[in-house]
Amino acid sequence: MIVKDLALTNFKNIPEASLEFSPKINCLLGDNGMGKSNLLDGLYCLSYCKSFSGMTDPMLVRKGETFAMLRGAYERRGLAEELTLGFQPPRRKVLKRGGKEYERLADHIGAFPLVLLSPADSALVDVGADERRRFLDQIASQDDARYLEALGRYNGALKQRNALLREAGGEGSDRSLLLAVELQLDRAADYITRGRRRIVAELLPLFEKYYRAIAASDEGVELVYRSGMLDSGLSLCDLLERERRRDEILRHTTVGPHRDDLEISIGGLPARRGASQGQIKTITSALRLAQYELLHRSLGIRPLLLLDDIFDKLDAGRVGRIMAMLVDADGPFGQIFITDTNRQHLDEIVADLPERTPDGDAACRLWSVERGVFTPLEL
Repeated sequence: MIVKDLALTNFKNIPEASLEFSPKINCLLGDNGMGKSNLLDGLYCLSYCKSFSGMTDPMLVRKGETFAMLRGAYERRGLAEELTLGFQPPRRKVLKRGGKEYERLADHIGAFPLVLLSPADSALVDVGADERRRFLDQIASQDDARYLEALGRYNGALKQRNALLREAGGEGSDRSLLLAVELQLDRAADYITRGRRRIVAELLPLFEKYYRAIAASDEGVELVYRSGMLDSGLSLCDLLERERRRDEILRHTTVGPHRDDLEISIGGLPARRGASQGQIKTITSALRLAQYELLHRSLGIRPLLLLDDIFDKLDAGRVGRIMAMLVDADGPFGQIFITDTNRQHLDEIVADLPERTPDGDAACRLWSVERGVFTPLEL
């Protein structure tokens, strides 16, 4: 899958932009805060219906304007496709595919896969378990529509149970209501934990492969899914029964998939405790490239690959090894978008690329970015 062109109107700091892309490498050059990452965020929104920056929909509309619009023209499975996504607060956002509006945005997830590697990925290692659970959920949701439905059911039932615990005020809760909600939690939790366990099992050998390739050494990295249900061998209903009094005192649910974690280790030690900044960036890069290959295998589509500030905290050797893999004509990677503040870095990336792809398209395109304005540059 490739995106052939992208048009943005009033999106973040971009007043109006229209870019035609290379099917292989696309580079965005500019100082921080100029809009490079905002263009990547536009592509991300068209795939995930939300910003990777965590900004709310109203914040995506350029200051002083009343709406924002994104339009992407794609080639997917050999067919031309068009996506449009409009924001006009306080109305809900509207996503259309081929001019037809989606009834549920969830139905779009996984149809136009995308993987983003950014400096914020360090949170996968050195922050709490929330980011690691989201990482697994993002992969599983694109890979399996039933997983996304189960996740929605689980989160809804979890809110209900926590509300019942708060209403009880630390006293005994209404047992019949709790049991009804817990049964909903249990059914969804079983599907979620099995889905996450499968993703980790498939991800691990790919993660190890990419870590070794980037680091040019075998430092012994590992991924382990820690689940209260799987580790104990109990159903969620049994765990909730066991912890009910504790939950009533604390007024929230302390067991379940929302408390699980993905343990990342290097050299037999938790990476969050002892990994250097370079090792953390290598870990997160390997995780994202493994995510890409896993989605490519399961979906039969090459996702878009977005590399935001890839040179941050990586030495030249590791960056060179990453780029060698990405531009390998026999590798799994398709269309790539790269941002950087240094022209020399980008020139080194494309130095060995042919001028044209086998189909006659430009193998690489480059733009300078200044205050939301994109200007094509000669390579």
